[in-house]
Order: sequence, then C-alpha cells, then structure tokens
Amino acid sequence: MEKDIFCRIIDGEIPCHKLYEDDDVLAFLDISQVTKGHALVVSKKHFDNFLTTPQEIMHKVMDVAQRIGQVDIKLLGARGVNILANCYPEAGQTVMHFHVHVIPRYGNVNEIEITMKNNSEGLNLPVLAKEIKDNL
Repeated sequence: MEKDIFCRIIDGEIPCHKLYEDDDVLAFLDISQVTKGHALVVSKKHFDNFLTTPQEIMHKVMDVAQRIGQVDIKLLGARGVNILANCYPEAGQTVMHFHVHVIPRYGNVNEIEITMKNNSEGLNLPVLAKEIKDNL
C-alpha cells in the first residue's frame, strides 16, 4: 500500500514547516494556506479519519489544535478560528489520514466562506433525534 502524503511528512520524506511534534501528534503549516497560519494537526500513527481514530489519540490531536487556535488569536491577531475534521470524500476529505485543519479567520472579504444551509424542511426532528440518541 502506498503511503499517503501525511505518512510521508511524518517519516521525513517530505519537508514541512513544523509547529509542534510529540510521540503521537505532528502539527505543521498547510502548504496551501487558506489564510495566514492555516495549520494541519495529524496523528502520527495512521488512522483514516476522526471517526476511526482511538479517543486517546483524537483527544491529543484536538488539544494541539486548540493550542494552535489560541496562538492564532493571541499572536496572529485572528478574530476567529475554524477547526475542521472532514470524514470521507463526501464530506471533503482528500487525504485518508486523520487530520484537523486549524484555519485562523481575520474577517477579510477575500477569505473562504464556509456555509451551512438550513435543509430541515420535511424532517421530523423529534423522531430523528430519538433515533440518533437511541444508537449512541
């Protein structure tokens, strides 16, 4: 099986601009900066995505993402931060290796817009909530 780009970065085959590293997590600047400071936080051990990653590792990745987001606000002057984990191609995941995007937001009009549209028409929300709740 061919290694994905994040495994190759973790193994030192591809250089990166490291922000943080420990035994379980690597954080680095995304080569395609959506905004200044856009970072990726990845698990060093390969897991396909957020949904398939053991909780202990997922918590460590999210801890680092939180810390980077806090620095983005304090140091870079970001006015907000998106912390995103896409799961599966239908949700926009392009690299099948658990990673979290930390995207500082400065309020500039030329920044990428992330929207969530209301698609609840025709849904029975109490029934849907009960189905999900009963399967947690």
